Formats: sequence, structure tokens, C-alpha cells
Amino acid sequence: MSLAVLGMGTATPPRQIAQADAARLAAGFANARPGHEKTLAAIYRQTRIQTRGSVLLEEPGAEPYQQSFFPPADDTTSGGPTTAARMARYAVEAGSLAIAAAGTALERSRVEPSRVTHLVTCSCTGFANPGVDLELIAALGLPADVSRTHVGFMGCHGAFNALRVAEAFAGTAADAVVMVVCVELCSLHFQYGHRSDSVVANSIFADGAAAVVGVGPAHARAGEGSGWQLERQWSRILPDSTDAMGWLIGDHGFEMNLSARVPDVIRRDIRSIVAAAVATHGLRFDEIARWAVHPGGPRVIANVQEALGLDDDAVAVSREILAAHGNMSSATILFILERLFMAPESGPCVALAFGPGLAVEMAVFDRVHRRPVRPR
Repeated sequence: MSLAVLGMGTATPPRQIAQADAARLAAGFANARPGHEKTLAAIYRQTRIQTRGSVLLEEPGAEPYQQSFFPPADDTTSGGPTTAARMARYAVEAGSLAIAAAGTALERSRVEPSRVTHLVTCSCTGFANPGVDLELIAALGLPADVSRTHVGFMGCHGAFNALRVAEAFAGTAADAVVMVVCVELCSLHFQYGHRSDSVVANSIFADGAAAVVGVGPAHARAGEGSGWQLERQWSRILPDSTDAMGWLIGDHGFEMNLSARVPDVIRRDIRSIVAAAVATHGLRFDEIARWAVHPGGPRVIANVQEALGLDDDAVAVSREILAAHGNMSSATILFILERLFMAPESGPCVALAFGPGLAVEMAVFDRVHRRPVRPR
């Protein structure tokens, strides 16, 4: 089974914050110990991020990064807005971002909204019901009887899980048209205090949405869409890594447990895992034309590049998306794939992302079906 990609779309909030300004803003959340503001600024520079989008940014006033949702910390124990307040803001903001991305995907796919039979939404940064799915239906004119499925709280690799659901739906009927929409408002969960993993999470995560419209490959219409199709997916839990990353619901937002050893755990195992996976699809490393590596951070990209023996060009788009937008959790890999799919070159593309577990999700895309898979 596979999924033919007819169209993709992405969206970011209308206002961005420069990374240097974000570091100054974070100092107001007590992310720096008194007298250590320069250290905090250095942490933000090391991310290699230039700008990030946030739905919380307002019209510039006294500062270019005006916002009122997070009040200044009154002491180092301040937790900021409650989880209830953050979820109320998610319910207000998530829909418009998701609609923008999905509308672009529909336009590029040349699919009439009335033909969408399945809607798969994905998010790990908020919960609301009625929620984003019903907003998409109302705003885009999707059928009232569209089949709805939500993939929630799976982390940065959530788009792969949503695509796996979409692929299954696409094979159910000749007229199946599936839309996947990932929307993440990571900036709602910025944390107060100077705990190291919270400081790092605050420095890299951002807001964004991305969407895909697809059909079963046998029903893709000639001459329309991107010409790319999802051919196969794999999932693997990395050994001895359960405590390396976590995403927990606290009283003041969702709290990231992020060990400094995550990039090294990935580097330790990723080559053997990827090689074994693509071999089952009849692929060698030297046959892979493109790589879409989720930019969990600059060290994650660098360690994957080193472990897989990739040149700088192979991870250039991953670095560019990180620099321009930050880490938008599940939506990020679709930003990278959108860029890669718009380029004229073809050839197999391997995409991978990481999340709590530690788990790695992988997929191979290609413009045309290659050849029968060689027996194991």
C-alpha cells in the first residue's frame, strides 16, 4: 500500500521573533540565573535559529517582540499561565493556522473540498473538542460526513503516524481522498525557571502548521499533484533511551524532559536502523537521492549527518527550515518535504524524525514506483 501526494501546504503565524529577541524575552521568564543573561543568549545563538513564529506575538510596541500572554516572572518559582489558560488560547489560535495550511494543500492538489473523504489531524501541543477538525470542515467546505481521526501527543514524529493512518484510509476505497493536517503551538508551553531542559526547549520550539492531500496510488490522477508518493514506513524504538525524552502535562503547560544525551543516543543507533529498514525496500544508501531529517536541534542534524555519512547538501534543507522557523514539532518534517518535493530532481527520499521513546519514524518517498522489493 502507498499514498500518492497530490498537494502540500504550510503556514506560520503572521509575526516572527528574532532569536536574539527571544533570548531577551526568555530572561523575563527567569530562564537565566541573575547575572547569567549572556550565557542564556549564547544558548539561543547555538541553536542556529534566526527567527521563529508564535501566535502570541502582538503588534510591536516598546519592544519588537511585544506579547502579553506570559507575564514577567515575579520570582524563580513562578510557573506562568496555567495549563487551562494555555489550552484556552490553543482553542482560539490553532484553527486559523491549520486552515491556512490545509487551504494551500487543497489548492495545489486541485481537489474540490467536497471530495475529501477522510480528515486526519495531528497535534501534541493542545486539546480542544469541538476542535480543529470541525473548524477545518466549516472553513474549507469539507463534507459533514467526512471521517475524522486525531493523532495526539506523539511528539515531533507525529506527522509520520498521521501519514500511516492516511495511507491505510487511502486504500479503503477507489474514491478515498485523505487530508492530513498537523498544527503545533509550541510557544504556548514556554516554561519559567532555569532548569536546563526547559531552557533548551524554550530556545528551539515554535509554531506552525502543515497539510497533505493524498489518494491511493492507483487512483492518482495523471498530471496532477506533486508526483511524489509515500512508498513505505518503518518505526523503531531506540534501546536504553526511555528516560532521554518525555512530554508531560503539568499545571503550567506541557513540560519537556530533554536529556543532553539525545543526539548521542541517536548517533549511536541510527545508521544500523536506517540501513536495515531501507534494505527491506530494496534500497542502498548510495541510491537515496534526498534526505529529510527532522531538525530537533543543530546537534541532532549534525549527529545524523555524521552517522549516515551524508554531505552538507543532504541536510541543507533541514538546516534552512530550522534557521527560518525553529522546531515546529510534528509539522516540521512536512515543511522540509514540501521544499524537497518542489525541486525538479527526483529519486528516492528518506525522511526521519524522533520523539519520546526514544522512537524514530522513517519513510521513503519517490516520484515513481521503483521495482519489486527484493526478498529479505
